[in-house]
Parts: sequence; structure tokens; C-alpha cells
Amino acid sequence: MKALRYRRPILLMAIAAVSVVAVGVWLRQAQNELELAESALRREGEIGFSESAVERAPAAFEPIGTASGFRDVALFQDDLWIITASSLEQRSPQGDVVRVFTTGRDLPPAPLAKMAAGLAGAAAHRQLFLATAGEGLLVFDGSGFRQIRAQAQGYRQLTALLPLETGQVLLGTARNGVLAWDGRRLSVFHPSLAGLPVTALGGKLDDLWIGTLDQGVIHLRAGEVTRIGSAQGLPDNHVLSIAVEGSDVWVGTPMGVGKIGGGRFERTYAEGFFANAILPREGRLLIGTLEEGVLEIDASARRPHADLPLVGRQQGHVEKLFEAGGELHALFRDGLSRRSAGRSAWIRVGKPQPAPLTDGNIAALAAEAGGKLWVGYFDRGLDILLPNAAAAIHREDDRLFCVNRILPGRDGAAIGTANGLVFTDSSGQTRRILTREEGLIATHVTDLVEDGAGLIAATPAGISFLTPSGPQSIYAFHGLVNNHVYTLTRLGTRLVAGTLGGVSVLENGVVAASYTTANSPLRQNWISASAAAGSDWFIGTYGAGVYRFDGATWHSFPDLRGQIEINPNAMLATSVAVYAGTLHRGLAVYGRASNRWNFVVRGLPSTNVTALTYSDGFVYIGTDNGIVRIAESGLH
Repeated sequence: MKALRYRRPILLMAIAAVSVVAVGVWLRQAQNELELAESALRREGEIGFSESAVERAPAAFEPIGTASGFRDVALFQDDLWIITASSLEQRSPQGDVVRVFTTGRDLPPAPLAKMAAGLAGAAAHRQLFLATAGEGLLVFDGSGFRQIRAQAQGYRQLTALLPLETGQVLLGTARNGVLAWDGRRLSVFHPSLAGLPVTALGGKLDDLWIGTLDQGVIHLRAGEVTRIGSAQGLPDNHVLSIAVEGSDVWVGTPMGVGKIGGGRFERTYAEGFFANAILPREGRLLIGTLEEGVLEIDASARRPHADLPLVGRQQGHVEKLFEAGGELHALFRDGLSRRSAGRSAWIRVGKPQPAPLTDGNIAALAAEAGGKLWVGYFDRGLDILLPNAAAAIHREDDRLFCVNRILPGRDGAAIGTANGLVFTDSSGQTRRILTREEGLIATHVTDLVEDGAGLIAATPAGISFLTPSGPQSIYAFHGLVNNHVYTLTRLGTRLVAGTLGGVSVLENGVVAASYTTANSPLRQNWISASAAAGSDWFIGTYGAGVYRFDGATWHSFPDLRGQIEINPNAMLATSVAVYAGTLHRGLAVYGRASNRWNFVVRGLPSTNVTALTYSDGFVYIGTDNGIVRIAESGLH
């Protein structure tokens, strides 16, 4: 009995020991499984990318300065850092320029969109983060830049930045939700945000606010997603700006500012004002607008929208409001202003550097012998730049606005616009305008070519021949493969018309043949550009690259694989090459001697090449972010 009494506790202890071991094994297995699951989830959300140091581009590319205006500002290493679409400027606290870095030359070829300072991962010091519209994220440590470039193009279109205290930097994208960069990995931040067109970010990791282009503001808290839009009281579903102050969130829209408290919409401030920037401060609310400058209102007033007190009002387009050194700062498109404590007047402390051209969003180029350059913009009219001039002659009105094609003549130019065919003198002064009322088949003119004593105009409704006896037009009824004509190119008596539905070849004004994906090797019916080289036409498509057509046979190019969009009328042929401007891949260059294509990206201000022209041995390359020129020999 005594032996049994001793054996029993020993047995219980053994059982307990085995149980502990079993539990330990089970816990280790569970922990391993959890780690594997987390690793799998992490891999599933990770995005392929490349990381590299940014090197300075060849000096052969000469930028032609554009006045693109300030876009964003950040405090970094005791200085103010300001971006335009095409440059990063380091400025002293007094506003003086210290250094300038230019897109295409010092930075990758893409417009700069947003900027913020913070820490990523295990970095020992604060860094400056720059979001680009096409080339991903740039990280600057004060001496050099590194580029974080996602493999998928959609993840490179960045629109917003938010450094977190956790060492992550959140990246808003144009169409693919929110990404996260932690210094080592690029990943999707949260699957519920996938596919969102992000415009603004605010808050913190466990209490995040995401502004969108058309879905209002989205609140992500503890994994739970809440949407607040116009149906819940927000002034507009298009979010421009977000400011977080404690439990209060201010959401700027084109129709005013919405206040959200405790996760619920409360009220609207500054109704009807375009709230591009917001700064809540000591019970007051500063609002940066598109035209009216800075508004300041009492946020605690019962009816803050009824009577807006304007303190030190300064007109202009405001991009950002912030505090630095105990002073208020307002970043306008045309300058940086500062307001000291207790004062109402804004003092201008910095302006963008002077540039000869009005804008950077180029739509058309034409160069004359001697260096005179005609520049057409998507939405800013026309510039005429004379050789060595400090500033261009600018022309802009309700007709001369959206320019598609410029055809210089002996004493002026014919300019195809979305609002008519405009004839100007040599200084760009309007002489005459042709629209549908004056005989064009449509007011919108997409392309122009000369035809003996007259002109031929392409439009979305067909082709108009401007003869001495008056306009005569043809369209699908007369055999055109499609009414919407994008591009025209003459070769002898024949005319190629590139349309939305294929190619028509005209002989003496009559359709002789048409080609589409159904009866030719064309892989895309949308014809966007064309050029004549020797006895051949080069036909650019929006999606299938470029084809060569000798009048009887179509030829494709093995060098041009995948989806390649050639921008409307962004083609040029010279004696040695054919050039084509693409949407995302820069400048496509075809050597007529080698019969090979290659792509030029380094040195361009953007990979979106929108216009081309040639004069005196130089190729002028227009993009959505400015112009560069280069000696043609430097491209080969």
C-alpha cells in the first residue's frame, strides 16, 4: 500500500510533464503555422519593385523652362523644400533658393505630385519622400535620391503621402488604392482599399482617413471600413484635402469643408468654396481655395458659413497651409507667403523661378528655321518663343485654348483647336476663325496638312478640304472608314487618314482603300498618329505601336512588343529617323538605316511624350511635364 501511495504522485507528475511538453509542442506548431500564414499573407500583398540610386541624365538634353507653379512644401533639415511638377527646390527659411533638382536631368522622368518628410523602416534620420505621377516613390536623405519603382505601371502613379510613426510610409495611388513602404518592402496596405482613386491621406495607422476622387472619404479603424460621402452630408464626393485634429476630421471638397466628429458627419463650413487646403488652429479654420486665396473662419460659430470673415485675404490658388517657426505659411501656385502671429497681412517670401514658357502640359509643337518655336497647350492656349528670348509671347482666349496642331506659314500660322481653326499673324494675334458655321464639317480640328493652295482639316466628323472656292467635306457616307479622324499625312497625291476605326487612303480627295484589323495585319483600329518617310507611311496606333505601310503592304516591327500607345499626332520623320511619342514608354526612335526601334527615357521630363518637331538639327520633345531639345545626332 505504501509503494502504491508513492507511485501515484509520480504518475501524476509524469502525466503533467507529458502534458506540458505536448502543450509546448502544440504552441510551437501553432506559432509556426501562424508565422507561415502571416508570411503567406505578407507575400500575397507584396508588390514587385526595383530600388536603385538615381543618376544624373546625359547633359545633351536641354530643358526649356516652364512656369508650372508650386505644388507642395515640406520642412526638412531646417530648410523649406518645395516642388513644382518639374523640379524640387531647397530654399532657406527666408525663401532663398539653395539647390534645384530637375525632373529628367536630376530626377526620374515623371511629374512630381506630393512630398512629405518622415522615417521609413530602420532609417536613423528623417528622409524626404516624393510621390511621382508615373515613376513611383523617391527617397532623399539630403545627399542622394533612391527610386522605389513598382513593376506594375498602375502602382507607380502616386497621388498622396503619409509617413506613420510605425516606420511605414503610406502611398495613395491614382487607381489602385493605398500602398505601404517600410524601407524594405512595398505592399498593398489593406485589401479593402484596393482599386480606390486616392486623392488625400490623413490620420494614423489605427485611425486612417482616405480621400477619394469620387467616393467621398473612407475611414479605416481597427480593420473596419466606413464610407462618408454626399449621401451622409459631405459637400461633395471629390475629396481635395484632409486635416485631423484630435477626434475631429476636416474634409475639403470643391463645394466646401465637411467636419466629421466621432466618426460621423457633423456640419459644412465655407459652403461653395473650393477647399484645396485646410489648417485647423485654436478654434479657427484656415481654408486655402482655388481662386479666393486664404479664408479664415471661426469654427465654433453656430453659423460659420453665413458670414466668412476674411483675415489678410490674398487672392490666388492655394496648395498648402502649414505652421513653421511660430508663423503661418501659405503655399500658393505663384509663391510662398508668411503671416506672423498677431498680424493679418500675408507677406510674400518666395516665388517660382522665372521661365519662358507658360505651362508644361504640351499638346503641339512647331519649329521654324532659325529657332522660332510655337508651343500649343492642352488648356493654356499658345506660346511663341523667339531665339534667346527670356519670355514667350502668350496668346489665350475662348477659341485659342485647347491646341491640337500648329502649321506655321510665311506670315503666321494655322492652328487646329478644339474650338475651331484659328489663323494668326507671326506674333500669334488672331486674324480669322473657321468653325462649323463657316463651313467646316466640325468645329473641333484634330489635325492639319497643306494641300497645294489650301489646307485639309481632320475633325471628329470627317475631313474638310479648304479650297479657294470654299470648304468641301467628306465623311463615312463618302467611304471613310470612320468619321472620327485623328491624323492626316500627304505623300504625293495620296492622303492617309487615320481614324478611330482604321486607315483610309485617299487619292485626289477620293477614298481609294481602307484598312482595319479585319483586312490587314493591324492589331488596333484606333489610329492616333502618322508620318511620311521616303515612300512609306509610318502609322501610329493607340495600343499596338507603329506599322509601316508602303501603299500596298503592311509591315509590323518585332522590336515593338506589348501594348504601346502612340499619343495623338506625336510622330515625326526626318532624313535619318522616325520618332513616336508614347503614353508611358518615352520616345520611340526608329533608325531608318538600322531598321530597328529603341526607346529613350533618360533625359525626358516625363515618359508621356505628347508632341514632336524638328529644326536646324535639333529634335524638340514635348511631354505632359515640359519640353527638352537635343541634337538629333545625340539620339543615335
